[in-house]
This record gives sequence, C-alpha cells and structure tokens, in this order.
Amino acid sequence: MAFLEEDFPMQIHVSFEKLVESYKSYLIEDGDPLLKERAMRVLKIADQYPELIEGLTNIQQVEALTPQIDAILADLFSDILQQNEIKFACLPFNELIIKSSRRYKKIVAEAGEDYHLELRNFDEKTMYIMGCSIILIQHYGYNIDFRRPFFYDIPDKNGITRHYRMLYNGDYLTIEKGPDTPEITDKDVEILLDNFDNIDIWKEKFPPRSWHFKGFILANLYDATSDVSLSDFKTNLLRYDKSDVAFTEGFHNIFQSIFNLPQIKVGFSNYNHEEKTLERVPYNNVDSFVLNTEQKRACSSALCSGSFYTIFTKKQFFAVSDVERYLSSNPSEHFYKNLLDQNIKSAIFAPIADGDTFLGLLEIVSPNRQELNSINANKLLDVMPYLLDSVKRSREQMENELEIIIQNECTSIHPSVYWKFRKEAKRVMTTQIDTGTSVAYRDIVFKDVYPLFGQIDIKGSSEARNTAVQKDLLLQLKEVKKILNQANTSQLPVYEEFLFRIDTFIQGIKDGLQVDSERGILDFLSRDIHPLFKHLKAHDESIAPLIEVYDDLLEDGMGLVYKFRKSYDESVMLINKRMASVLDKKQEEAQRMYPHFFERFKTDGVEHNMYIGESITREDSFNKIYLYNLRLWQLQVMCEMENAHYKLSKKLPHPLDVASMILIFNTSLSVRFRMDEKRFDVDGTYNARYEVVKKRVDKAHIKGTDERVTQPGKIAIVYSQKEDEREYMRYIKFLQAKQYLDDTVEIVELEDLQAVTGLKAIRVKVLYKIPTSNEDKKYYTYDDLMEEIRS
Repeated sequence: MAFLEEDFPMQIHVSFEKLVESYKSYLIEDGDPLLKERAMRVLKIADQYPELIEGLTNIQQVEALTPQIDAILADLFSDILQQNEIKFACLPFNELIIKSSRRYKKIVAEAGEDYHLELRNFDEKTMYIMGCSIILIQHYGYNIDFRRPFFYDIPDKNGITRHYRMLYNGDYLTIEKGPDTPEITDKDVEILLDNFDNIDIWKEKFPPRSWHFKGFILANLYDATSDVSLSDFKTNLLRYDKSDVAFTEGFHNIFQSIFNLPQIKVGFSNYNHEEKTLERVPYNNVDSFVLNTEQKRACSSALCSGSFYTIFTKKQFFAVSDVERYLSSNPSEHFYKNLLDQNIKSAIFAPIADGDTFLGLLEIVSPNRQELNSINANKLLDVMPYLLDSVKRSREQMENELEIIIQNECTSIHPSVYWKFRKEAKRVMTTQIDTGTSVAYRDIVFKDVYPLFGQIDIKGSSEARNTAVQKDLLLQLKEVKKILNQANTSQLPVYEEFLFRIDTFIQGIKDGLQVDSERGILDFLSRDIHPLFKHLKAHDESIAPLIEVYDDLLEDGMGLVYKFRKSYDESVMLINKRMASVLDKKQEEAQRMYPHFFERFKTDGVEHNMYIGESITREDSFNKIYLYNLRLWQLQVMCEMENAHYKLSKKLPHPLDVASMILIFNTSLSVRFRMDEKRFDVDGTYNARYEVVKKRVDKAHIKGTDERVTQPGKIAIVYSQKEDEREYMRYIKFLQAKQYLDDTVEIVELEDLQAVTGLKAIRVKVLYKIPTSNEDKKYYTYDDLMEEIRS
C-alpha cells in the first residue's frame, strides 16, 4: 500500500538522505574517531542500500529494510534513553511508525489491542491543508504560523486517558515540486489566507500528490495530562449546562486524570447561608456524598467537629485517608459512618469560599484506603480558583432565574420591554449617586404601537356556576331532610319547624337562586342543623350512620356540599390551563418571528393583549408586515385553541362551551406602565375608547336582535374600518384553504356601545379536526358536533 493513498498534496518517500549528509561532516581529518566510526557505518549501509536515499514508497519496503533503518537511526534513539524518552520517527500526518523508543511501545501496548493511534481533532480536510501549509513554509519561505498543539489521547493500563503532546523535528525532510506542479504566487497566498476552511481552493492551488516529500519526521511526546485536564476542567465549567447529564461523567474523568486515580468520584453540595445548611445541588446529575440520600442537613451535624472547624473556620482542605480508622476512633460519629455506608474509604473535602463568604463544598471520594490524602489534596490548589468562579456564576444564574420566575408570576413586566425598565432603573441609580437625593421612577411609555386583543371565553359561565350551586344546595338540604325525618320519631315540634324551613329553602332554590339564598341556607345549617347532628351522632346509634354519610359529602372545613361546584371549578381551571398552555407555547414561536409585548389573563376563560411597534424593539427594523403576520398568527392560534378545547371537553367533569373573539384596532396608540398600579394601560383620552370596547364588546348583541356576537363554534372578529374587513377576509380565505375555518362567513353590525358606534364583526365557524382510524382527519363544525351528540 502506498503512503497516504487518500488525498494529500505530496507524494511521500521515506528517505534518510539529509541524515546521511549530516554524517558526512564527521569524516574530516581531525574529527572525533568515535564519530568517524559511526559515520562510516551509516554511510556503508547507505551505499549498500541506495533506496534508503532515493526513497521508499510503500510499507513493504520499509518493513524489509527495518534492520538497516534501525542502524541508521541508532544515534537518534540512544539506548540509555529508551526507557525514558517517548520518541518515534514517522511521516507527516500518517500512522506509520518507522522506529520508536521502548517507552513509546510500552505506552501503546498498555492501551490495548483495540487502540488506534490518531491525532486529536484532526480530519482529512485539516490534514490536507496542513500539508499545503508545510509546502508554503518549507519550499516558498512564507512566514505562516499554522502551528497548534498536537495531542494523542492514549488510555493507560488503569483505563485513565493520558494526554501526550507531540513536539516534532523537521530537520530531515525536503520538499520538491513535481514536473507539472502549478507555481504559487503571492496572489494565490492572499486567497488561501482568507479561505482556510475552503478545501476546494487549496486543492486547486495544490493538486493531490503534485509535490514530493522526501525524508522523515522525528517526534517526541511528553505527558501533558495535568495541563490538558486542567484546561478541560476550565472549558467544561464554562460550557456547563445543567440539562447535560454527560457533564458529570466528564467531570469525574477529569479529576481521575488530575489525581491519576481511576476510581475516584466527585460530588458537590451548596451552602445555604440563611439556614446554615449544606444542600443538594438542584440538578439530578450532581451527587453529594456528605448528604447521601438527604436533601439538606445542618453543617454542624453533616460534618464532624474536626472537619467543620477546618472547612468553615480555617477554609482549608480536610482529608480523610482512612475512613475505617477514623470511625473506629469515633464510632458514634455520623460523618464517618455515612461515608463508610457508601463504601468510601478515603476522601478530600474542599471549601469553595469567596473571601469570608462560604459557597459550597467540593467532595472527592475513593473506595480505596489512603488513595486520597493530605498530600495529593494539594493538587486542588490549581483547580479551586476556576471552580470558585464557576460556582459564583452558577449562583448568579440561579438568582437571575429566580428573578425571572418572580417576574413571570408576580408582575406585568414582559421580557420584550424589560430593557426600558432597566434603562429607567439605571437613570434613577445614576441620578441618586450624582445628587445624593432620592429620585422617583417615571412612568414607562411606548409610543406608536399597534394593539391586538383576543379572548376565548367560557360561554354562560355565570349560569353554569349558579346551576352548580343550586344542585349542591338541593343535594345538601335533601340529605338533611332525610336525617331529620328519621329523627322525628320522638315527635319534637322543633323538628317539624326545621323540616318546614328546609322545604321553604328547597322551593326557593327551584324558583330561582337569589343573591342572599346561599348565605341564608349556610347560616341555618351551621347554626341549627350541624350542632344538632353532633348531638344526635353521640346519643342516637340509629341516626349516626346517616350523619356519617352526610359528613362525607361535606367539603373539609367548609360545612357545605361542594360536589357540582367542584366539578365546575375544576372544569374552568382545566380549560384555562389548557388554553393558556397552548397560547404560551405558540407565543414562543411568535416572539422569534418578531419581538413584541404580550400578556395574558385567566378569568372565566383566557384573554391576551399584544403590542407591536418600533418603540418596543429599540431597533430601526419595524415594518407593518410584522403586524400583519402577528394578526394572521393570532387568528390561527385562536383556531388551535378552539380545537384544544374540543379535545379537552370530553374529559371535563362539567361540560362547558367556549366562544372566541378578536378585536381589531386600526390605528397605533401609546401604552403607559403605571407604576402605582403595576400594569400597562393605554395612554390618552382617544385611546381609552379601545379599552372601553375591550371590556364590553364580547357581551354586545347583533343589531336588532338578542343574539350575542360571540357564539360557541365561531370566531368573532370585531372591527370598525372597511380596510380591516378586507385584510381579515384574506386571512380567513387562507385559513379556509388550510382547513382551519369553515366556508361559511357572515358579516354583522353590532349594537351601539357607550360612546362607541359603527362596530361590525366577521363571524366564521371553526373546523374541528377529529382523527379517524386510518389516521386521516375529518373536519366538523360546532353545529355538526352538536347534531352528532344529539342523534
């Protein structure tokens, strides 16, 4: 097999010509006799085997002349250094080893039969470009510094990967042009310097195997495991991702290399300053051997007195070379017993502290006695500064994440507008520093933004809840009546009076629930009935089982039946949760299209506000196309929310319908964050019209009828301008083609609202997608579904 049969800019010839030429210089008359003798021996071999000078072109030739090659290279591989030097003669970027030292052979043999020696992060493309770079340097004399560290990663007999850096000597090689090799000009070099990654350009300037390499390379390796491990340690800390489960395993490997111990493991525990406890890191892939299975523990009890003093007071490493010996001296000590329960026989515990601020505890443990001790603990001195920086960054990141959570849950500050609040906070802080006086926050205003509003409302929620209340009260009163009828055998007149009042309450509920009906019934039950039941339960064994059944119906701590209301409330909660989930997920996609303000609210349904415009993004990039895109996105998402509700409705404990609406506002407006109310609101009298419509339009009727504009199974798009109608009719036609909406479209006029006239609405039926057994989808309108349910 020829050397480097894959693409390479040079044909390779193993030649010892330059080495032989250097020996000829020893043949001077007054030279060292010993050097003369060695030179004559080498020259004699070269004369007998001229192919060693002319160049060998395949592995078979090299193997056939191995004894002669060994003799020629003998001085470069001094026998006295064979056990110490990691050295070999080789070819550029080729796995062929011409001759090597005994220590190199031992290292490769211990790596195992399956190990294949290759340079780290070195592919064929890089190899080709490096070969071209060698030509530019050696033949043309260009000062191109392409050099980078070359590493071999070789496992030792214990399975620990050792990292060896290669230092190479190019004194014994020559590079020559082939007969048809194109000349390289300064212009070519300029192009190549700007296109390092473009292999096609390099192959154009340096065609494969167009140059001739004669000679060999002498390489020395040295064990750089500690340096590489420390570098990997720093790199890993910088790229750490808590969701990366492979990170911990890599972390173990790095420390195993640093300590040269294949069985050690690494753990970590956080320090809670407020509670003076060690706590488990909130990521599943990080162990704590001090805490073992516990989530947290007081520092004084998690550690022994000696380790507590050394770690927390002296801020120094604490090493336990023999856990069993320490435990025998302190048999009641939890710290050592806990370690031994985890088969830990030696350990090092290192405090991670920023000055006097204690942040956490690094834990390095081994299943072997004396492997970890106070001597090799000093290896951590190089590691700790980087680990401290990483822990500090992690703490800051965690605090930031907590702040984001608090903002998401407790305030109206959306990430898209957070920059302006930060800018205002900086202004306040700077002014206070400069003047030394307190400065008030100014209202945050975003001018010239376009609003979008939508809601998916639970239809008839008030009536549904009243019905649920009626059913609960009737159920409770009937159960009370049953017990009183059983107890009335004693013929006490007061029982008859109670029964009369219960019948009156029942009739009143059936006639229609009044505002104070529920309160009056609950007062009667808590004041008169429940104390009586407590008495009867203790004194009348025949009544006790009925009262126990009644008690089981009552909601704990409320004293009332909460069966139908609970079903209703759970249904509302499930609808809100599902609708909000769909909306939030889709919002992430919308924000990637173009940043905009977004907020949503849960009531009896879910409503959302959006504002889009230049003043929100801070960049000169806004175009109305992003507004149109967001409007189309909103309409499509409302269809998807309707479908999500339909899928959920079959599982609801209390069936409820929803009705969807979108409100279109034709012009831009200003939005102000009112610091006193901690919420956004439109700015200006004219713009207040928008807020009035938002609050009232969903209950508006179609002009001249008693029919509300919002209806189950339809999306109502409310607008006032003809151009809005044309725009949304285009969107509807598009979504009809995508099977989101039915072909039936109606345009209606709305009754006048307070100070608002001339509103219209487009109403279009939603298509609900129902998977079938053959995985196709059928599409139904709301009316189709109702007809199917009734049939």
